[in-house]
Amino acid sequence: MLVKDVMNSPVLSVPEGLSLQEAHDLMYANKVRHLPVVREGRVVGVITDRDVRLACSPLAKGTVASPSTPVSKVMSHPVITADPLDPVEEAARTMRTRKIGCLPVLENNQLVGIVTGIDLLDALLKLTGVEKPSGRLELRLPDEPGQLALLTGYLADQGVNVHSLLTYPEDALTVRSVLRVNTQNTRALAEELRRQGLEVLWPPEKPWM
Repeated sequence: MLVKDVMNSPVLSVPEGLSLQEAHDLMYANKVRHLPVVREGRVVGVITDRDVRLACSPLAKGTVASPSTPVSKVMSHPVITADPLDPVEEAARTMRTRKIGCLPVLENNQLVGIVTGIDLLDALLKLTGVEKPSGRLELRLPDEPGQLALLTGYLADQGVNVHSLLTYPEDALTVRSVLRVNTQNTRALAEELRRQGLEVLWPPEKPWM
């Protein structure tokens, strides 16, 4: 999944001379929290609803801004951007590392969209397959070639379709694999996988009575 698949487009932007009051009203009216700031068609910063609130607050560091202050005095810059063809996980890593809430998306230096933390959460929901009726399996597998093939091959033999499959390293020797499958009867499926020698973490084993 790429940034272009989850970004908001067209995107609302504002000129650098717009006042904080006007920017606040624009965000409120359009139910957005981030506005790219442009100068002669080029993105030069980002202003957020939080920036406006903090700048005008008595608790602000330094001089308290007035509602008529231009956004250029408060905006974050230089701006960090994404490309439409960036993978969503790279956008998420950038936002997490930089501790920012959005990335304006540029194509040939032109603003074509914006991706926010909410957009990345939507992407996560799609990637994990939870938007379709499904069941969840989680297994611990040896970090060795062929282990995923064995698992998915067994599921295919049982007529089980995999809607999504995510893996991540647990330690130097093992990986966690989280699957969404086309059955909600995952407890019986998990028991069969355990009989095949696989370590199933979810659903947990039914406790003995």
